[in-house]
Amino acid sequence: MVFKSRIKWIALFVLILSMGSLVVHLSMTKSSGVQLAYSARDNLWQDFDSLLGAQDFRNKHLWRPVKSLETLQPYANPRNSYPAPSSTNNRFIYAKIFGGFDKIRSSICDLVTISRLLNATLVIPELQESLRSKGISNKFKSFSYLYDEEQFIAFLKNDVIVTKTLPESLKAARKRNEFPLFKPKNSASPKFYLEDVLPKLKKANVIGLIVSDGGCLQSTLPASMPELQRLRCRVAFHALQLRSEIQVLGKKMVDRLRKSGQPFLAYHPGLVREKLAYHGCAELFQDIHSELIQYRRAQMIKQKFILEELIVDSRLRRDNGLCPLMPEEVGILLKALGYSQKAIIYLAGSEMFGGQRVLIPLRAMFPNLVDRTSLCSTEELSELVGPETPLPENTFKMPPRKSDKQLKEEWNKAGPRPRPLPPPPDRPIYQHEKEGWYGWLTENDTEPSPSPMDLRNQAHRLLWDALDFAVSVEADVFFPGFNNDGSGWPDFSSLVMGQRLYERPSSRTYRLDRKVIQELFNITREDMYHPNRNWTLRVRKHLNSSLGESGLIRQSMLSKPRSFLSHPLPECSCRTSALEDSRQIRSDDGRFLYGGEDECPKWIKSAGVEKSKTDDGDQTDYEHDLLAEQSETEEEFAKSKVASAFDQDEEWDPND
Repeated sequence: MVFKSRIKWIALFVLILSMGSLVVHLSMTKSSGVQLAYSARDNLWQDFDSLLGAQDFRNKHLWRPVKSLETLQPYANPRNSYPAPSSTNNRFIYAKIFGGFDKIRSSICDLVTISRLLNATLVIPELQESLRSKGISNKFKSFSYLYDEEQFIAFLKNDVIVTKTLPESLKAARKRNEFPLFKPKNSASPKFYLEDVLPKLKKANVIGLIVSDGGCLQSTLPASMPELQRLRCRVAFHALQLRSEIQVLGKKMVDRLRKSGQPFLAYHPGLVREKLAYHGCAELFQDIHSELIQYRRAQMIKQKFILEELIVDSRLRRDNGLCPLMPEEVGILLKALGYSQKAIIYLAGSEMFGGQRVLIPLRAMFPNLVDRTSLCSTEELSELVGPETPLPENTFKMPPRKSDKQLKEEWNKAGPRPRPLPPPPDRPIYQHEKEGWYGWLTENDTEPSPSPMDLRNQAHRLLWDALDFAVSVEADVFFPGFNNDGSGWPDFSSLVMGQRLYERPSSRTYRLDRKVIQELFNITREDMYHPNRNWTLRVRKHLNSSLGESGLIRQSMLSKPRSFLSHPLPECSCRTSALEDSRQIRSDDGRFLYGGEDECPKWIKSAGVEKSKTDDGDQTDYEHDLLAEQSETEEEFAKSKVASAFDQDEEWDPND
């Protein structure tokens, strides 16, 4: 009995000691354990930050210029004897231009070139998308809605005489349609103008041109007319300056993008309904968007723009490179190149067919995806548009409900019985379903004529494209979603690429081959978000090679025959150091595909040397070349995978 009581006391004593020890440990934890835990976590995140910092340092080569193109310099001045236009010229050319920003820009360059060819005075062209009848502000005329008229006239004074209007003595005759009117194609040759147009111009002294194909002169001119090609460059890259308000706001947008000290990438998806319908890419979309593309394609077939069937295999077209890269695919390509999730991407383009839904995967991969609406306030955009007359609201009213008396009268007049019950009433169309550019689909099968608000919005798109153009040209990197589409019409991405190639040839501009990219995607389409290392290296090899010589050769072969402004080499550039003859490449017809530029004059060479010194000073700490990137070690690749894993910690994967 006594033995059992001793055991109880011993057990109680041990329990008290345990409780005391627990209290002591809890107090120690409260005083020092928290600091230890926080310090350990801080050290852990410092390790992760150092890893990500190493990745950012290693990836600086993704933003730097292409060294092999640094010898190219812009040089569009006349080379040979180039007489000024005659001041006694009394022959005039007036023109109406239809189309969006890209068609307008290309058409104006062709009109100036034709005026020089025919020795005629050019009247400032009328842009049909920005007439006052379209609801734009009375503050602007047609041309001045986009461009600086005074700069345009003054810069071209040694090339072509440009006037704002026809003389008063000729305006009345124009209203009576007394002058010859031509509708040239974008493939019209100089011979057509010299043999068919010039005689009528000499006879009537005035002719009119209606330009609707994005141009009125063929892209590649005879070898005897290099000065006309350089004139195109002077018009596009110097004379056509956006009006000051657009330039100022565009510069603010670029400054805001670079405010953090980081470079940015501009991306234009090229998802335009017209192009998608032309190439038959309807099946790449869903629901109402496929129907809208097919409707527009049927219209183009009826108008003889397309000589194909209405229904085609969109996936086969995509595999042949005839459809744009979807934003999701572009995001995967940028990830494969090594761009961090923190990279700043500017989304260009006033029309995004498919809406914000198609951007969800890209935004999940790159949260810093911005556009003009996120960089500019509503007030800034309104000031750019100018004061506009309010338009009547397009109010939608539901049909009045029939009274019980009317329903009974209809029932009594409905004819002999028995008869089937009337069909149930149609579902009412609500206001939110009528709004938007696709609202007509809910009511009828025919697309209605544009409303006054639609016409005004089309004019506004010119301004938004102009802003996006200014930002894309200044971007550190440009990635096109759809260029060289083969339609023969100029496109936004090609114009941006041509301007960047002229102003800063060494700037990073990807000139990818969509057919090759789609072949690569077909290899890993079932697991695009987790490609293997060989696939990633093949993508990097193709995209990095497109930055230099091979990309320029592809552009010269595919893009230049359709749009000279997309590839103004070699006519509008020079080299500070001569290119070896063995590296020059010609086509079968003798045209230069790579090389062929003249040697730069001394004043350009001296300016280029000073610029290269400053650039070298900025780039000495991350000097890398493409070969070094492609021969990345396994250890570096593993580090980049770990870093990207932390980048994508909160990323939504559509496959999950």
